[in-house]
Amino acid sequence: MKKIAWITDTAAQLDDHFIRKYQVYVLPLSVVFSDGVYRESIDFTQEEFYGKLRLAHVSPKTSQPAIGEMLALYEKIQADGYDSAIALHLSSGLSGTLATAQSAAEMTDLNVFPVDSKIGSFPMVKMIETGAELLAAGKEVEDVVTVLKGMAAKSHLSFIPSSLNQLHKSGRVSGTQAFLSNILNIKLVITFEDGVTVLKEKVRSNKRVKNRVISSLRSDMAKGAVPEVAVNHCNNAADAEIWKNELLEEFPDLNVQVVQLSVCVGVHAGEGTTGLSWVAY
Repeated sequence: MKKIAWITDTAAQLDDHFIRKYQVYVLPLSVVFSDGVYRESIDFTQEEFYGKLRLAHVSPKTSQPAIGEMLALYEKIQADGYDSAIALHLSSGLSGTLATAQSAAEMTDLNVFPVDSKIGSFPMVKMIETGAELLAAGKEVEDVVTVLKGMAAKSHLSFIPSSLNQLHKSGRVSGTQAFLSNILNIKLVITFEDGVTVLKEKVRSNKRVKNRVISSLRSDMAKGAVPEVAVNHCNNAADAEIWKNELLEEFPDLNVQVVQLSVCVGVHAGEGTTGLSWVAY
């Protein structure tokens, strides 16, 4: 039986148990502050990041892993006895990580299959979990890659910034939009469409904007199975737990998890952001 490695990046936000169970190699995304470059999950915790973000006079930027870092990882994986690897990365519409993985794959003897998740967070977890189960069942790696691409097309992630202040700092919205949003309590829904984030809705009040996101969930559930949903958040576990309980009231049989978003989302959407993600089957 061929030995296949899993590679991903910190956009997936895998916990230690999952990493050990599926033996996943994780490349860190980075945040560039004025005082230096910090690797996610290595150089700071989520709490430390948001502490720095609150004090930052200039909005930080995000950075992908360097090609040299990927090549070194591929060499390690080959030395560890793997025949090939599936590299599932953050949407190519948001990051150059996938493109770098594709370039690195052409420069190594390891057979690497780069896959565009077209999303981030919880759906990436489900893709790795499903793919690992298929490999364990004896499926060929090429067939697994095809399944992952199909899952990417059926994955959903929407999030709601608590305010537009950080979106303004990072250049995503104007100062006037941010000001009016705070005054009028206007909320945005940011969602993924074909791998790119889109400002989808402008709604007044938290209740209404959450219902807009849940309506997409209801629609997918009406079409087929959605066994699991993640309530995502940027350092806002309290509101995420509230949303989880609200979902369980409407869908008592649904498996609902609370999952932190990558700090790279926090760089743009800001602290306090919440959202939902799932994969439709």
